[in-house]
Amino acid sequence: MAWDEWEELKAKHEPTSMQLNSVPDGGGSYGPYVVPSKTGDLKVGHGDLVKIGKSAHELYNQLWDKARVSIPSSDSAAGNLTKQGFDLGSGLQHVSNRWDEQLKSLMDACAQISNHMQTTKKVHAGDEHYIQRQMSSIDALDAGFDERVGEPGAKNNYGKQDKGEKPGG
Repeated sequence: MAWDEWEELKAKHEPTSMQLNSVPDGGGSYGPYVVPSKTGDLKVGHGDLVKIGKSAHELYNQLWDKARVSIPSSDSAAGNLTKQGFDLGSGLQHVSNRWDEQLKSLMDACAQISNHMQTTKKVHAGDEHYIQRQMSSIDALDAGFDERVGEPGAKNNYGKQDKGEKPGG
């Protein structure tokens, strides 16, 4: 096929107008669309952080108490099956090892979430205190700037007398 033939075929099959796809304002099957300018800033209260951290900690404890129970018995059964010459023993050992790895990953994630919520609470409390201290020092600076040398709106005469100039001009 020559280049000219290809161009002719493309021209025949290309639409003559452009169509833009759009989404209806209703939001579709997942509910209304949330636009940040309409919802404002994200606000998370202390209570929300505590609930998340507590849930993560409870899940960690439950995994520790209940999910680890199967590992020793599975390892024992796998060893027994392997000693008896069953290939199933190595398969069961593989499953047990994978379970242990996945369980540790999940428990680490729960611990990280719990610790992060506690750290976030402490850090933001420290940020609040820092901002308050900074604002109070800015207030002190503002008070110092209110001590004017001259009239408001007029040129500052401070230091002009040292250069031999007349004050006010």
